[in-house]
Amino acid sequence: MELITNVSEYERLAKERLPKMVYDYYASGAEDQWTLKENREAFSRILFRPRILVDVSHIDMATNVLGFNISMPIMIAPSAMQKMAHPEGELATARAAAAAGTAMTLSSWATSSVEEVNSVGPGIRFFQLYVGVMVYKDRNIVKQLVKRAEMAGYKAIALTVDTPRLGRREADIKNRFTLPPHLVLKNFEALDLGTMDKTNDSGLASYVASQVDRSLSWKDVKWLQTITSLPILVKGVVTAEDTRLAIEYGAAGIIVSNHGARQLDYVPATISCLEEVVREAKGRLPVFLDGGVRRGTDVFKALALGASGVFIGRPVLFSLAVDGQAGVRKVLQMLRDELELTMALSGCTSLREITRSHVITDSDRIPRSRL
Repeated sequence: MELITNVSEYERLAKERLPKMVYDYYASGAEDQWTLKENREAFSRILFRPRILVDVSHIDMATNVLGFNISMPIMIAPSAMQKMAHPEGELATARAAAAAGTAMTLSSWATSSVEEVNSVGPGIRFFQLYVGVMVYKDRNIVKQLVKRAEMAGYKAIALTVDTPRLGRREADIKNRFTLPPHLVLKNFEALDLGTMDKTNDSGLASYVASQVDRSLSWKDVKWLQTITSLPILVKGVVTAEDTRLAIEYGAAGIIVSNHGARQLDYVPATISCLEEVVREAKGRLPVFLDGGVRRGTDVFKALALGASGVFIGRPVLFSLAVDGQAGVRKVLQMLRDELELTMALSGCTSLREITRSHVITDSDRIPRSRL
């Protein structure tokens, strides 16, 4: 295999290896895919203000998330159906995350169960739920899922709140996407909800439409707190208004996310929304970023704008497809190495030394009119 020098190179290699339906499912965004491109391009408009002549002979990237120590502020986002990418799927991802000393979030639509992932050994793991799937027409189902996650030692619930309906992903419609017949959504297998039927458009969209309760709201976040003592990360917040509500309804943290640009097209990039959320949070809870991270420089930029850490999704899927556990481990190591280098060249020896003064954004370059 050719020498891979950065995270983005895995996508081209994965495209060569994966069936078109699977690659398109992982890679595509909603409708015109404007937000998909913007999630990356917005990072490129943020520039650095490095400090010089700082002793950077020792750099500490360790941090704490929800009371758990991790080796770096780079974690793994929930990504569905990973066995489409590699036979070991989520199990390989879990091993790679544990080896890197960081946290992994398991999708409720995983092709490995919470128990199977836990069986690979110790690790800091969160379990992801869809707010629309919290009832699945039956609240006992979500109670069972949460209890299973608790019993398996998961440390938090990542509640995805931007999916009352599935976004229009035209690649999936063209490909008539469905879960390959040898795979099931393992967390729902015992509930007879683990398979998808073939349809004339997207099998996933049809599956979601048949199972999701569109009437759910913030009050259901409160209900979730009555059935679990696990901290709840609200994933999908992009505005100050929803930041206030997340705090009001007891969130333990916020993940600024637009679902990898797979839901509503023409929303801003998550890095463009980050400061608004951070300002409103006022330090009352940690704010994380998900979407578009491909370089250690991206991680640094997010931290400078107030994020407590970032989550990566597609880089995990593409590296998993190319080289299994070793691929995911290499992605995490490359991002770590790049972040360490960026910190050194910016004059920062610890994460707390990364500040807003280290970056210049579009808003900084807009001249203020005179009064």
